[in-house]
Amino acid sequence: MRDVKAFAANGPEDLTRLLREADGWNRALNEALSGLEEERLAGTDPSGVVRAEVSGSGRLRGLSIDPRGLRGLDHVQLAHAVQEAIAAAHRAMGDRLTEVVEDLAGPARGTTSADAADPLDGYIRNVLLGD
Repeated sequence: MRDVKAFAANGPEDLTRLLREADGWNRALNEALSGLEEERLAGTDPSGVVRAEVSGSGRLRGLSIDPRGLRGLDHVQLAHAVQEAIAAAHRAMGDRLTEVVEDLAGPARGTTSADAADPLDGYIRNVLLGD
C-alpha cells in the first residue's frame, strides 16, 4: 500500500518517470533490433543437404545446397529440405530475438521467473494494484 500512497502524493512525477523509463526501454529495444538486423542466423535440414541463412528480421539472405546430397533427392524432397532449412533458420532467429529481449528486460524486482521478462510487472503490482 505504501507505493499507492506515494503514487497518489507524487502522481504526475511518478507518471513522468514511468514514461521516461518506457521511452528508454523503447530506444534500447529499437537499437537492439537494428543490431539484430545485421546478424545472420543459419539453419539446416535434418539431412544437412540444405543450409539457409536469414537476417535477424527473418529475411532470407542465403541458401546453399550440397551437390553431393542431391543424388538421393528428387525435386519434391529437395523442396521439402529447403523448407525445413528455412524454418530452422527462422527458429534460430526467434531464439536470438528472445535472447535480445530477455537481456533488455532483465529480472524485475519482486517478480518470479515466470513474469521476470515483463519490465512493468513490478510497477503494476506495487503501484497500481497495491500489492
